[in-house]
Parts: sequence; C-alpha cells; structure tokens
Amino acid sequence: MARPQYAPKLYNQQATPDAKREAYAARISAFAEEGRKANLTSASEDPDGKRIAVILVDYQFDFVYPHGTLAVRGAQDDVDRFLTWFYTNANRITSIYASMDTHLPNQIFFSTWWEDQHGNMPAPDKLPLRITEEDVNSGRWRPRDPEQVAWSKYYVHQLKVRAKKELVIWPYHTMLGTMGHMLVPPISEALAWHSTARQTRPTFIEKGRTERTEYYSIFGAEVPDNKARESYLNTALLEAIESHDQIYIAGEAQSHCVLETAKTIVKRSEANTRLMQRIYFLHDCSSPIQGFETATRDDLAEMQKKGVKMVLSTGTIDQPKMVSV
Repeated sequence: MARPQYAPKLYNQQATPDAKREAYAARISAFAEEGRKANLTSASEDPDGKRIAVILVDYQFDFVYPHGTLAVRGAQDDVDRFLTWFYTNANRITSIYASMDTHLPNQIFFSTWWEDQHGNMPAPDKLPLRITEEDVNSGRWRPRDPEQVAWSKYYVHQLKVRAKKELVIWPYHTMLGTMGHMLVPPISEALAWHSTARQTRPTFIEKGRTERTEYYSIFGAEVPDNKARESYLNTALLEAIESHDQIYIAGEAQSHCVLETAKTIVKRSEANTRLMQRIYFLHDCSSPIQGFETATRDDLAEMQKKGVKMVLSTGTIDQPKMVSV
C-alpha cells in the first residue's frame, strides 16, 4: 500500500500499523511538531473555498481495542483505514469534530440501575441485555431506586415509540477517568498533527453523562430528559457542521453511535436536497456491534436511497470511491 501523501514520518502503517499496536502514550508533541513542518496551507485559506468537516464518533479505547470492555470487532482495521484516508486528504480537511462517549456509574443503561423480582441485577455474562417496555410494566425488571420507577416506565415507552428500540443494558464502558474513555493514540496524534499543520483546532464533544437517558447520536439523547438540559438536540453543533460543503462521518460503533449521528443529520437534511448531498459516510471506517448487522445495513441502505453518499477509504475527497450497501 502506498504511503499517504501527507503522512508524518512518525506514522507507521507497515507490519504493525499504529492502529493495531498495543495501547501506548500518544506522541502529541512530536506529531504537533511534524504538523508545524508539513507546509500545508491554513484551513482558512483553501484556494477553492470549500469547507470540509470530518466527524469522528467515539474512536475510544473501549470500542477499538480487542480487550476494551465493549470492543467492536474490526475496529482497529477501521481506524487504520481511516488514518490512511485522513493522511491522504489532510490538505483538504477544514474541521474535525471528535466525540467521546462519557459515562458514570449507575446510569439507566447499566446493570446497577436494574434488578429482577428477586433483587438480582443483570448478570455481567448476560450483557448486552435487552429490556422491553413489557419487562418493566410487568415488574420482571425494575429500577433499584423506587423514585425512578415512573421515569423508567416513561423512558422505555418513549424508546419504543420515538426510536423503535428496546433499552439495551451494556457492560460498563468508556467510564470517565479510565483508560477506556480515551481516544486511541493514533487518532489523538492525527488530531494534534492536523491542528498544527492546518492551523485549526479540533472540536471535542463529550456525550452520555446524563443519568436517566442514553446517548448514541453526538447531537443529543435518545429520549431527552427534562431534568438534564444538555440531553436535548444540540442545534448549535448541528448548524456548525452543516455550514460545511462536505461532511464525512466515521467511528464506532456503526450500529449505534455512528448510525444515530448520521440519522440526526439526515433527518435535518431531508427537506434540503443540496444539504443531503453533502453527507459522506466512510463505510469501511466503522463496524457494527455483533448481532446488529442486519438492522444497520437496512438503515444505511435507506440513507443511501435518500442521497447520502456511501464511500470507501480508498477514494479521495476529489475522487470519492462509492459503494452500495
């Protein structure tokens, strides 16, 4: 494989690419220094005036590394392909938006929220576990805190009605303050390099701290919580991203956070054909969680019908390589 045109000298893509190494300390200073010497134009001075945004959804330790607590099969290869695409197209990328799933103990999608009729929490070896509206209404599963009964019933009903989903109880993952929460080192290095090479700053987005609702989309919660203002749709972030001429989306997991992020943009764009045509989904730079493959493929195919461009990392911004899903 040819080395990407703008790849810094420290970036390794040979026998053991950086994306497939064991976790290591990100070489921020060295990559930033290489970026300073890259001789690229400032992001504000692109000659054609096109502004290109890249959304990186949750390229974090717990999702990417095989020993992460919610590892996505194929995620390291996804990161490797993304970095090849990124360093090939870095001279055209204007803005980067990098999200980080950010969790605390005792949230509604963790086992510590729930107990069965015998007072037992969901067993770790049974996760992920689906809890239906019927499960909650019948008392098969109930919140351990009696004060959360009404909200929990409302929540699973709203999930079913609004999102056509059941509540999923996940293993603990991307817990704030743990290694699992951090972006994988080669992504952090790429952001540092691009920031100095193009004289622009990445935008970091933390999502998922709220206790009583789940975030998949980077733009807001599955069910907004009236006690958590931040859980509502982040229109300012949406508008900032929509101001770009092209929007590329990659990350983990394709079946959940990447998919719902894309869905949010698509929903906003459905009445605007020109805006819909700006959306590019880097299909081979994300993978679904096992068990959700078919539903994910169906949703992506529906987006493609609406005008979203499904592209591969082997193409470029000027000559994208399309793929049908």
